[in-house]
Amino acid sequence: MATRTSRPAARGAGSRSGGASNALSWSDIRPAPVVLVSGTEGFLADRATRLLRDMLTTEDPSLEVNDLDAADYAPGELVSLASPSLFGEPRMVRVTNVEKCSDRFLADALDYVATPAADAYVVLRHAGGVRGKKLLDAIRAGTGGAIEVACLELKKDSEKHDFAVAEFRSAGRRITPGALRAVLAAFQDDVAELAAACSQLISDASEEITEAVVDKYYGGRIETNAFKVADAAIAGRHGEALALLRHALASGADPVPTVAAFAAKLRTMAKVSGVRGPSGQIASSIGAAPWQVDRARRDLEGWTEEGLGRCFEVLADTDERIKGAARDPLYALERMVRIVASRGTITV
Repeated sequence: MATRTSRPAARGAGSRSGGASNALSWSDIRPAPVVLVSGTEGFLADRATRLLRDMLTTEDPSLEVNDLDAADYAPGELVSLASPSLFGEPRMVRVTNVEKCSDRFLADALDYVATPAADAYVVLRHAGGVRGKKLLDAIRAGTGGAIEVACLELKKDSEKHDFAVAEFRSAGRRITPGALRAVLAAFQDDVAELAAACSQLISDASEEITEAVVDKYYGGRIETNAFKVADAAIAGRHGEALALLRHALASGADPVPTVAAFAAKLRTMAKVSGVRGPSGQIASSIGAAPWQVDRARRDLEGWTEEGLGRCFEVLADTDERIKGAARDPLYALERMVRIVASRGTITV
């Protein structure tokens, strides 16, 4: 087992956690005397801890693993479990509920971080909040060789996309862009379910993972809503948008909110178009969230101001048609989808 002094310093990972600008990403976790696993995404925190345990077990199969609850803690437990054993096995102590820790645990943990035991790896799971701030500050300062690993919620579409891509890439498996979109559409609200779906496809699909394969496994999970129709059309995927639209209407979707979803997306694109500056600053000025600005900027690729203007005209016309100005609202909606998917370059 390598000595502690040979471990490299923590690498910055661009974390968004408040005081954790030098925190590692969950996937970059590495052995250290004390490892703070922070953030609200429990699934990623559990995975990071498992990765660390696997690393340590591979290095020395005799690793001794123990668990502590910081909210229900007896004085001296941490030092007792981390202290050298009779036969000199390395120790891993996993501590949960640090965000709810007792004063007794906080006192012991602060002392321990200052002088950690040899060949012991203490993993502190803190799910958020200000409890234990003095301990968090000490770890973030690198006291005793401690590091932080940030496990934050994957809120942006791009973050979920990158997570899924990494799952397939690490397994050496190919997935088509359409199949990847289908998986993300089916499991966009739960990263644990998304990871499980990727794992099943990786283990069960024998060749390239296509849309047909994803549909075979998860077709029933893919819920269609107005914004998914709008996303596909704005990205220029006419066939996909049309299929999503028909499925949504067949499932009882109302045409009016569908047009409203298109209008909301296009309005944000129009507000962002041609505006320079940080996403947060722009978001504040237009009344949107930073991730919406980032998404609108991506959506604008391939669009022109004339095309946007043409689509707004079509949306207004479609809104009138589906509210009684035409006998066939489905035709009006399909016409709108076709023009938006062309980025306003065709007139129908």
